[in-house]
Amino acid sequence: MKNAENDIAVLLKNAVEFGVFPSYAAGICSYSQVYGKECLLISGSKKFLSIKKGEVKKTYYDLASLTKPFATALSIIALVGEGLISLNGKITEYLPQGLPEDKREITIAQLLNHSSGLPAHRPYFMHLVNLPVAARKAELRRLICSEKLLAKPGTAAIYSDFGYLLLGLIIEGVTGVGLEQYFKEQIVEPLGLAKGIFFNPPGRPRKARETYVPTEDCPWRGKVLQGEVSDENCWVLGGVAGHAGLFGNLEAVLGLTCAILEIWQGRRVHPNLRRADLTFFLEAQSQVAGSTWALGFDRPTPGSSSSGRYLSPRSVGHLGFTGTSFWIDPDKGLVVVLLTNRVHPSRDNILIREFRPLFHDRVVELLGLV
Repeated sequence: MKNAENDIAVLLKNAVEFGVFPSYAAGICSYSQVYGKECLLISGSKKFLSIKKGEVKKTYYDLASLTKPFATALSIIALVGEGLISLNGKITEYLPQGLPEDKREITIAQLLNHSSGLPAHRPYFMHLVNLPVAARKAELRRLICSEKLLAKPGTAAIYSDFGYLLLGLIIEGVTGVGLEQYFKEQIVEPLGLAKGIFFNPPGRPRKARETYVPTEDCPWRGKVLQGEVSDENCWVLGGVAGHAGLFGNLEAVLGLTCAILEIWQGRRVHPNLRRADLTFFLEAQSQVAGSTWALGFDRPTPGSSSSGRYLSPRSVGHLGFTGTSFWIDPDKGLVVVLLTNRVHPSRDNILIREFRPLFHDRVVELLGLV
């Protein structure tokens, strides 16, 4: 695997030079019955930040929608294991007040696999920012519940932030604690990763050595964001939400994805994530024709996946708007994490769409796993 390091590093450096993203941190773990687990960490940047190998542990990226599988889906798995949430349970059981008739049949599973019929996104932050902070979650729920469904629940796959915003509210309602606290205590602390992957609200104490890569030059907030969540709907909620808000360094994100694979394959035990429950989430087949979504995790889209051409159909992964991604292939025993800030300085840069499949193909080829 070490022989592949230089070639992968050259590919990533070239991506920086061609403007795909200004910085990167890439982690690869390959599992072999003969050699065990081998890990590779590569990082670099162009101008604003000098990231050396020894600094990878304390360089943090806005993980954006990786929050959905990591914080929200894993928390739901833990609550399913506790018997506090049922996947087939309707959201009226968990959000009983004020639900209109068209949303009463939506299930937890449909929120997880984006088949609730809810729209993808609205700029609610422009309204919510004018309200007292304490009133924003209730108003957010009202706004989502007043949205017209784009499809009958369970009949179409529509990628939706709203489903995960509702799941975050459900987690908090069921547990009686904030999503930030539940994720930290029940999911990442047992893995020893709480210091490397976390929600980053404004009041969180920050250590002097923590370095946050900048994201976009935000016209609405009038500054270049650094250590402040990019997603505006999450920001207006205080930096913690079910769809966005997590920050993480490469070591912790790779550690969490490797743990998911190891639990899936029966080589590791987590006190709050039962293997049977995790496996069900990762391998669940959507009832919606053409959907690639499992529960909280995506699978490769045949012929056009960001995972490239070689990862197995059983692979699971997710993308983040800021330029982050991970893919886990249980058949090849491979985990690939790519953290970037492709939105710096502008969200208009979409070159990463072409780069991601190229990157994953090259990794698989260099590791001899084709």
